[in-house]
Amino acid sequence: MQESRLFKIVYYLLDKGQATAPELAEKFEVSVRTIYRDIDALSGAGIPIYAEAGRNGGIRLMNDFVLDKTVFSEQEKQEILTALQSINTMQNISDSQTLQKLSAIFNLNSENWLEVDFSRWGNTEFDNEKFELLKSAVIHCKSVKIFYSGSCGAISERIVRPCKLAYKAKAWYLKAFCTKKQDWRIFKLNRILDLEILNESFSRRKFPKPIDSSEGEYNQITLRFPKEMAYRVYDEFDEMHVQRQENGDLIASARMPEDGWLIGFLLSFGTQVDVLSPVCLKNALAEQARLIYEKNKS
Repeated sequence: MQESRLFKIVYYLLDKGQATAPELAEKFEVSVRTIYRDIDALSGAGIPIYAEAGRNGGIRLMNDFVLDKTVFSEQEKQEILTALQSINTMQNISDSQTLQKLSAIFNLNSENWLEVDFSRWGNTEFDNEKFELLKSAVIHCKSVKIFYSGSCGAISERIVRPCKLAYKAKAWYLKAFCTKKQDWRIFKLNRILDLEILNESFSRRKFPKPIDSSEGEYNQITLRFPKEMAYRVYDEFDEMHVQRQENGDLIASARMPEDGWLIGFLLSFGTQVDVLSPVCLKNALAEQARLIYEKNKS
């Protein structure tokens, strides 16, 4: 406990410049006598800390003092570099002086072990640029004008106040307040066709927590896939919701909304999916497949 407090005292003085013994005692909930014992312990450990008496006196560190690299364990050093490497990757920066300097100080290798590319296959750099622009808007609280392709196919112009970027189910989303709807909305980044950061600033607000998941209101969907589709089944469904049969077939069950998206999702499996229940979904899928056939037959 004492080592933790000593470390915190040093950081507090690095941040504030100086502090009185009563101030430190109140901050760390110990007696003034304990603070003076801590100061002696720090001084004995080689930390250039001293106390000055008088009206403007107090406890302080010598000018230009920096923490020695030995205060971090090998694991802590690696965790710091790993965290910075992750941030560096998310910012799409190929070279980081901070990483190089810390690697030299810690005497550790900061190999680039992680790579993130936000662009889709065959796409230009617009996806990466889009992410960077929205990230900047979130950080600096700037409104953004977007052109968004909704689920019904219509393209609408929106003015939004970005709250955060979120990654879920293999896709990036923007959580933002929509001035047109006067409510919070979630926009899929791939559907943002164009955007422009505006000069208008706004006060940061938290995205509201969902009241309750409506998943329980959906019907249970049960599907059967041949073993050859295992790579996709485990991409789309939680392992706990998948049962492997003796012949290798996979039975997947989940509660899902029976809407146009689900029909399109099932059609993406072609003939490699069999709807076991509900029957109405099986009929709807067959009817949609028939319409596609009629439309495209030669």
